[in-house]
Amino acid sequence: MELLLDPQKQYTYADYLTWLDDKRRELVNGVIRTMSAPVEKHQRICGDLFGELRQIIKNNTGKCRIYQSPFDVRLPKNGEKKDNQIYTVVQPDICIVCDLSKIDRRGCLGAPDMVVEILSFSTAKYDTTRKFKLYEEVGVREYWIVYPSEGVEVFILQPDGKYDEGTRYEMGKVPVHIFDGIEIDLKDIFD
Repeated sequence: MELLLDPQKQYTYADYLTWLDDKRRELVNGVIRTMSAPVEKHQRICGDLFGELRQIIKNNTGKCRIYQSPFDVRLPKNGEKKDNQIYTVVQPDICIVCDLSKIDRRGCLGAPDMVVEILSFSTAKYDTTRKFKLYEEVGVREYWIVYPSEGVEVFILQPDGKYDEGTRYEMGKVPVHIFDGIEIDLKDIFD
């Protein structure tokens, strides 16, 4: 039986939890966005990048956790914690959370320290505009936008709560700013 949802209605995380079909969705300010299955290149890049970041955490910090989609990240406004008061839940391709008090059995409640979104034709505008503003607004410290054929653009949250202009990396080493002195070589990701 297909679930019928009203695209004009504003939904909460409590509503989201009742949707027991197998479709992937996100909510941004209560508005539903249906997610399609990613293509092979997206998944390959995601897996390779996840592996590199996981190894960095394992070898160097050990204090953070890394997650790969599907993984619910609930982003409440004004500190709300009740499911019926949360209007935004996203599933970043990759996220790193260093404040482990934000992790619970359903995912992450609050802003991760780092988010990676790998663009596809259907998500490029959404990830570079709406999600960019959302991640900036909630305080994600480091946001990577991965262009599968071009490289990575990295945005760092500044003290004024806004992202910097971003730095584009086409090849070579990319610093992971949430970890001092750590880099990822893009040739290991884009081979």
